[in-house]
Amino acid sequence: MSDLQTFAVSGIGEIRQGDDLATLIGDALRHSGRPLLHGDVVVVAQKAVSKAEGSVVDLATVVPSRFAQQVASVTGKDPRVVEVVLTESVRIVRMDRGVLITETRHGFVCANAGVDASNAAADGQVTTLPADPDRSARNLRDSLSRDGVEVAVIVSDSFGRPWREGSVNVALGVAGMAALQDLRGQLDDRGRVLRTSMVAVADELASAAQLVMGEMGGLPAAVVRGFAWKPDDAGGAPLRRAPEKDLFR
Repeated sequence: MSDLQTFAVSGIGEIRQGDDLATLIGDALRHSGRPLLHGDVVVVAQKAVSKAEGSVVDLATVVPSRFAQQVASVTGKDPRVVEVVLTESVRIVRMDRGVLITETRHGFVCANAGVDASNAAADGQVTTLPADPDRSARNLRDSLSRDGVEVAVIVSDSFGRPWREGSVNVALGVAGMAALQDLRGQLDDRGRVLRTSMVAVADELASAAQLVMGEMGGLPAAVVRGFAWKPDDAGGAPLRRAPEKDLFR
């Protein structure tokens, strides 16, 4: 592998509940003259997946609990949004300076449990993370891999990082490829055995795709071409650190 090519998928348009996202992506690629090739990695924004799957909450239907109101008074957030965040969470990790960090039922630790009002389909709505990002990625891969063309799919989202400014696109759901590259046991350039080296290649591919997708502009998917991924069915679970290995829990 010496060269990577990354390009956004344009022409998809606004995603609505019930849309066949794989067909929209495939049609847009064919119309652009860039159909999928064997070995491509298709990175799809979580928000597009959430909209298509109906992971959207109308805040007019939300009645905040007393605890949500208390949290809202501390964070300055809409109590209804806080209620949705709490519903999507299994624990509050940190709440300070207007920031609410929680662990979702999927095992992701992120701001506001991934609940987001930006780029929602309508005012007064928020999107939540897909119920099962790996399943979403598998469904997309099954539909996009056809006629002898096998692709991998990543469902991605932007996460902040401890000790670093700015957000980075990471993989939530993965299908078809190994999310981690295990280099343990291999030799470095000086012949020393690598003991702990694990590369989060799915996260790196998601970040590469975000450079062309952007946060705005209606580009909910991108293709990364030229990466020699390893076939695997473990999904995105290997990227989540086990609690017993978490030094900050």
